Amino acid sequence: MLETRSRYDLLEAGCDEAGRGCLAGPVFAAAVILPPDFHHPLLNDSKQMTARNRDRLRAVIERESVAWAVEAVSAERIDRINILNASFEAMAQAVLRLDPQPEFLVIDGNRFRSQLGMPYCCVVQGDGKYADIAAASVLAKTHRDEYMVRLADEYPHYGWLQNKGYPTRQHRLAIREYGLTPHHRLTFNHEIDQLELAF
Repeated sequence: MLETRSRYDLLEAGCDEAGRGCLAGPVFAAAVILPPDFHHPLLNDSKQMTARNRDRLRAVIERESVAWAVEAVSAERIDRINILNASFEAMAQAVLRLDPQPEFLVIDGNRFRSQLGMPYCCVVQGDGKYADIAAASVLAKTHRDEYMVRLADEYPHYGWLQNKGYPTRQHRLAIREYGLTPHHRLTFNHEIDQLELAF
């Protein structure tokens, strides 16, 4: 069972992102403050959950959180500042939208930087350890997937209904045949002979 948060003496927000490894679409990040007694048996690292359970949890998290926010940084911005900085920027923007503002952040991953001036700690695989990070991972993932499904209506050739912009073989073959869209990250390698990433 996940620990609700890493600190109980401070108002803590968990933060996570979705879409760092994609060839197309924004990177999304979420920040979530959970009640100290929050528990849900389905909550886990969003990558370990089915799409149906993620959608179910999204409604619960958005209803029961003390505060939550989701922000996105565009493919164009990713190309300008790189994907790592774009992930940090999306997380910081999400934190700034929280009301009340947290006193402490717990970040999924091994590094973070921002100009928030707020204490934080990074936790590798934190979305499998703390419920507030797991909740942020669910919101970031579901909001991003929803966005990519909408884009798939406009660009049906790339398989975004299935791959959500990740570098699958189908996606790379479509890029070879149809070229890049305005939503592709131009600084990412789109060649078919590159190793495919798991997602």
